[in-house]
Amino acid sequence: MTTRRELPESPYLAAIAGRTPSHTPVWFMRQAGRSLPEYRALRANHRMLDACFDPALVTEITLQPVRRHHVDAAILFSDIVVPLRGAGIDLDIVPDVGPVIANPIRTAADVAGLRPLEPADVAPITEAIGMLVGELGAVPLIGFAGAPFTLASYLVEGGPSRHHERTKAMMHGEPDTWHALMAALTDITIAFLQTQVAAGVDALQLFDSWAGTLSLTDYRRYVLPHSARVFDALAPAGVPMTHFGVGTAELLGAMSEALGPIPAGMVGVDWRTALADAAVRVGPGRALQGNLDPVVLLAGWEVTQHAARAVLDDARAARAAGATGHVFNLGHGVLPSTDAGLLTDLVALVHSL
Repeated sequence: MTTRRELPESPYLAAIAGRTPSHTPVWFMRQAGRSLPEYRALRANHRMLDACFDPALVTEITLQPVRRHHVDAAILFSDIVVPLRGAGIDLDIVPDVGPVIANPIRTAADVAGLRPLEPADVAPITEAIGMLVGELGAVPLIGFAGAPFTLASYLVEGGPSRHHERTKAMMHGEPDTWHALMAALTDITIAFLQTQVAAGVDALQLFDSWAGTLSLTDYRRYVLPHSARVFDALAPAGVPMTHFGVGTAELLGAMSEALGPIPAGMVGVDWRTALADAAVRVGPGRALQGNLDPVVLLAGWEVTQHAARAVLDDARAARAAGATGHVFNLGHGVLPSTDAGLLTDLVALVHSL
């Protein structure tokens, strides 16, 4: 295992751990992506999944927003379906559609056919992390994975879905098959995150993008035990971990619970929930990440800077309500049409405030 880097001056790591950072740290979900002209130039000749398994491209794309925006953390350029491809599942990321599964998982026999993920399956990602750790200096690197529920939704539906009909039908109608699928995906997620930690990432984020489609009761019954097992398995690594989902206002307490007793745990909050309200739902002892609406950035600088100041005011109220720290981010990913220069100015503003 790679020796863990010491980054005592990192504002990002300080905020998650409940220490006082030198300034409010900021990074953006999807900061390495289509909002950057340098990214579009690289991707012009490379399909998404090919890029995700090319160490040199992963390294360069991960570094691009750090160079341009001076964010306080880098996040590994990858995709949540990368470990599924590594485990032998036939899938592709179709432009303007998303992940498409050639043979969706619909039966107990399909679930039984899933194989575990081995470190060799994602060796290019390991290589890229090693390269990044050498390049990033004092900037921490965030590794990530998709949460078991979100991975399951893609596998069962066969691709993106608005209502997750087949997923919920399996969940309620075939609970044994559902829990077997979730157990298999939990194992794959754990293996992928452990591989990233061994390679040298400094923090982790678990993305449960579609968890907000569930009621709290269903989340607790069908999802929480599996997500909790992910965090429990990674806890001995001693790296800070963040749990994030979209539309999860009613689930924030349960998502915080899934993090377990780790000393540096953070809950991501989307733009629909005020940080002060989230602090109450999450409970004391957690840092919060978020939560500027990504669409606000399309309205220009005056609107953006006023909205950013409001988020920072809200973060102060959240600390008064029990949050231990705040990492400024968007409430979801950077939209492709976002002005890259505006993002750079936003980072500078947050740092100055």
